[in-house]
Amino acid sequence: MAEKIKLSNVLASEQLLPHQARGVIEERLRSAILDGRLPPGTAVRQQELATLFGVSRMPVREALRQLEAQSLLKVEMHKGAVVAPLIGEDAVDTYALRVLLETEALRQSIPLLDASDIDNARGYIQQLENETRHAEIGRLNRLFHMSLYNKAPNKKLLRLIEDELNEEERFLRFHLSSMGLGKLTQDDHNALADAASDKLVDEAVAVLERHLNNASRVIRRYLDTQLGR
Repeated sequence: MAEKIKLSNVLASEQLLPHQARGVIEERLRSAILDGRLPPGTAVRQQELATLFGVSRMPVREALRQLEAQSLLKVEMHKGAVVAPLIGEDAVDTYALRVLLETEALRQSIPLLDASDIDNARGYIQQLENETRHAEIGRLNRLFHMSLYNKAPNKKLLRLIEDELNEEERFLRFHLSSMGLGKLTQDDHNALADAASDKLVDEAVAVLERHLNNASRVIRRYLDTQLGR
């Protein structure tokens, strides 16, 4: 049934300037996928989007490629691009990779963090405490983590992490929805910010590893249940 959803019923029609089109279309679709307005299985047709936004198919195609790279869309035979499942078998692998990448970034970054970085991190925690919109929780979570990693000298490492955190936004929506939660506890985030503020690198890394591994176990239990293991 999801495949029959009309994009025009979810996305407001708007005439876009050519140089804005790719970015705007990508963000509108991304938000609609993350907040559940476009559920898994929904067909995302290039021509329908091009008509909706008054642009050629080229920027639409580029936007869809970006969303496919973020695992938000997948291409199916005879259907084209469709919204991907909320969570897949590779989610556990994603978290294993995150542990490797993010602990290294944290080790590099903490010695170089200043008071403003810690203040930013604590500000995101405060916003997360009060936020109940799933898509916004995902965005704030990404900004929190990147605020503690941002001083890492290896910029390619940071780009890889940001890609993984974009996938994390999708997991958070699954996690909150499946558990009937409006928000997540911020205990780990507070402990991480405290350790980073005190320049306790090993303690911060231990907190981050625990935080990510706990999320990985939630995913693993869900997947095992789905497969009847």
